[in-house]
Amino acid sequence: MKITRKKLATLIGATLLAGSSSWAMIDRVSISNFNQNLKGWEQKSFAGNTDYQISEENGQKVLLADSTASASGIGKKIKVDLNKTPYINWSWRVDNTLDGLDETTKAGDDYVARLYVVKSGGPLIWKTKALNYVWSSNQDKEDVWNNAFQPKNAIMLAVRGSEDKPGQWVTEKRNVLEDFKKTFGKDIDQIDAVAIMTDTDNSQREASAAYGEIYFTAE
Repeated sequence: MKITRKKLATLIGATLLAGSSSWAMIDRVSISNFNQNLKGWEQKSFAGNTDYQISEENGQKVLLADSTASASGIGKKIKVDLNKTPYINWSWRVDNTLDGLDETTKAGDDYVARLYVVKSGGPLIWKTKALNYVWSSNQDKEDVWNNAFQPKNAIMLAVRGSEDKPGQWVTEKRNVLEDFKKTFGKDIDQIDAVAIMTDTDNSQREASAAYGEIYFTAE
């Protein structure tokens, strides 16, 4: 059962893509809009519920995530034309790390913070691909590895690694077109969903993270 759940966890976008949404055709595509609410985001639980709450820090709305031996994520269906806006931008902070886990194994497949983009396989669910940008507790920055539960469909990329300290906000910008080509070895024109997940179900530990606004840009 655990394997089945984690397969679904790494492919959460597949369950979020039941409908279609309009193409985003501007130079900046807002994904999160935490200044308002979580409208448009769906939560999927796989082992208890990670607590996701909007809060205010230094005059800015952020999403707080707290996990205690739980695994649930939130995702948003949205098609983004990567030929027009290939860069995903976000900020995040981890309040602790999960030291000692081997994140390349099923027993260690927990992350204090991850943000991932999903390319839908449509009715062919086995063709759905999920690129996970993770704040790794034990891997080196820029390390890439196949997800232990779904190695053909989900790939992990450590945007932050064991050398990065918790407690500090960090701003990220990644070229999804290039990263998808690097990790999966294929070109794509669009992504179909974005998801966030903080989970500690395998290690049975606690983790806290915060996520800032998420958006795509042309440059």
